[in-house]
Amino acid sequence: MRDGLAEWSALSTKKGAKAAMKLRTMADLPVVDKRVLVRVDFNVPLSHSQVTDDTRIRAVLPTIHTLQERGARIILASHLGRPRGQVVDSLRLAPIAGRLSELLGQPVGYAHDVVGPDARAMAAALEPRQVLLLENLRFEPGEEQNDPAFARALAALADVYIDDAFGAAHRAHASTVGVTNYLPSAAGLLMQDEVDVLSRVLNRPEHPFVLIVGGAKVSDKIGVVENLLDKADAVLIGGGMANTFLQAEGQDIGRSLSEPDKLDVARDTLRRARERGVALKLPLDAVVAAGPNESEGARVVPVDRVPPEQAMLDIGPATVAAFAEVIRGARMLVWNGPMGVFETPAFAAGTRGVAEAVARSDAFSVVGGGDSVAALEQMGLADQISHISTGGGASLEFLEGRALPGIAVLAVKDEGEDA
Repeated sequence: MRDGLAEWSALSTKKGAKAAMKLRTMADLPVVDKRVLVRVDFNVPLSHSQVTDDTRIRAVLPTIHTLQERGARIILASHLGRPRGQVVDSLRLAPIAGRLSELLGQPVGYAHDVVGPDARAMAAALEPRQVLLLENLRFEPGEEQNDPAFARALAALADVYIDDAFGAAHRAHASTVGVTNYLPSAAGLLMQDEVDVLSRVLNRPEHPFVLIVGGAKVSDKIGVVENLLDKADAVLIGGGMANTFLQAEGQDIGRSLSEPDKLDVARDTLRRARERGVALKLPLDAVVAAGPNESEGARVVPVDRVPPEQAMLDIGPATVAAFAEVIRGARMLVWNGPMGVFETPAFAAGTRGVAEAVARSDAFSVVGGGDSVAALEQMGLADQISHISTGGGASLEFLEGRALPGIAVLAVKDEGEDA
């Protein structure tokens, strides 16, 4: 298991990502009456010690329920925020333990440390079907350092390991990679589902396949665009990243956000799309204002008439209509990133319009990214999406075709490979 990342990289290079997507699953491990360490992603928003969005907690309930049905003693481990190896009281996991107790309808134990005396005693005392939540993993310096001593101490709490934290799969930390050196390991149901869906996008796209990307920067999403350009039939680009593409085409974008150092990348992407016959669509019109915090006087203009003292902060209605027409004909959709400064109501209509179009589509739809998902949740459309990814950076890196350390260590070798 120590060489899992190297094996994954080799498979990706020699045979393509498809060969590396087979994971060891929960069915492969004996868990009856065993202590099972489950890495989860409970990095959820808190306000006044209350969980304000429990989506990521609810996402792992199927794995917890399955382990309970099999009589496992369950130890959950998660990070929250970025305490950087220090104890930060506002980032303790007690509120999350409380919310999980409500969702499970049973008490959830809460250890006040990660691998200290409290955690060790509570883990040892667990009965079958009981659940324990450890304190914030990132209170321990060894977590983000993937320190072998910390990984070994974490592993000592359990008999087997399940990784159900897809959102942390792109991190080579002690709880995602190091612990697999010391325990039999497998993917949880959420992890397996995420990998299956995103592998389907990469390896078995259904056509017409439409990629929709937004957000502030080309640098955040260009890897996905480049990797999927040979698979997609259309690419729709909005948000701040569209400004750089418009600038690359010679448009005057006023005071709009852009990345001048990415103009050559944008030009190359536009060229490749033309050569491959991919319909790469940029905004036709935009909502402009003096700045993201100055919505008064916001108005819609064509993208070739942006006033020099104003900035494009959302796609306009003509662009929404044009994007919706392409979306309507798709059989597979992937959407990541808002179409504008979604947090401000005056600049949210573009993201809402795309959300409505994606939800109405009959296509197999995959949505990731906080603002994209938030738009769907706010509009009550989330249940009309085929798959909402729980991983932000992880899903982007997966779709870029990159090796994710937390998945690499769970990969099953092909028959005939060296052990």
